[in-house]
Amino acid sequence: MRLSEVAGKVGLTFSGHDIDVSGVNTLAKAGPEDIAPLMNRKYLPQLANTQAGAVLCEAKHAPEGASCLITQNPKLDWARVVALFAKPQGCLSGISSQAFVHPEAAIGAGVTLYPFVFVGARAQIGAGATLFPGVYIGEDCSVGVNATLYPNVVLMAGTILGPNAIIHAGAVLGSDGYGYAQGPAGHVKVPQVGNVVIGADVEIGANAAIDRAALESTTVGDGTKIDNLVQIAHNVEMGKHCLIISQVGIAGSTKLGNGVVLAGQAGLRDNISLGDGVQVAAQAGVGQDLPPGTIVGGSPSMDAATYLKVSLLLPKLPELMRRVKRLEKAAEAKESGHE
Repeated sequence: MRLSEVAGKVGLTFSGHDIDVSGVNTLAKAGPEDIAPLMNRKYLPQLANTQAGAVLCEAKHAPEGASCLITQNPKLDWARVVALFAKPQGCLSGISSQAFVHPEAAIGAGVTLYPFVFVGARAQIGAGATLFPGVYIGEDCSVGVNATLYPNVVLMAGTILGPNAIIHAGAVLGSDGYGYAQGPAGHVKVPQVGNVVIGADVEIGANAAIDRAALESTTVGDGTKIDNLVQIAHNVEMGKHCLIISQVGIAGSTKLGNGVVLAGQAGLRDNISLGDGVQVAAQAGVGQDLPPGTIVGGSPSMDAATYLKVSLLLPKLPELMRRVKRLEKAAEAKESGHE
């Protein structure tokens, strides 16, 4: 592929020679037919010695005479460039004779079902979807067009998956919500009869779990990206374009607005609401409603600026306590002298 062709496909201009390019790599490891990115100033020293055939960078960093893709948003445009060279996973097409498709299921055009896929009664698989080995699709599920489900993904009965969804290996959507009533003989299971509804262009990481609602739907909005090992409990309602990072836990009936960001290992209690654009720092514990645009950290969570001050003070607490004790002794001595 010519560099000019790459530039045209991603809507960028280029400088220098129009060369052949065949891949992407880092500034340190790229070769003469690779495109390498400069996305952070700390890698500027590598620019002088890179062997990359072309560099994606802002105009102010473009070496004179070098072949460059000129960008105003390096991270976003780099994603588009890499997509041109990314090879899709998988090696089969069509429906394997070793896949089980219930007679009442509906399979769209161009669907790929790998060996040992199970598609239950009344399930619908949209056109162009790909289901890798070991995928389980329960009864009455709906898989959107061009969705990709990697090995051992489970969609329990009634789960609805939007178009272009990507579900990574081992994720479970629609398992029973965690609901029990305490009785004289112990815990009595409360049947969870709702479902899970996933919007369009959602990506869900490996071994994530999203529980079915008790009565209605657990929902994830369009464009939301969920990392590996995330737990989303029953009745959660999540807005559009949220970012949920690894090991986050969201308790039941919590509501998230659009564009919410939850950093790694953050925990949210049940029955709270987070407004649009809320950001929660790593390992924070949120136990109350947060208005739109709030940024919090800590456990229990607090305003981000306060959290940073507290974090800086924590290592100084032992010395502060020693100073307080000295002041207390001095005050006691002074008081005794007056008496």
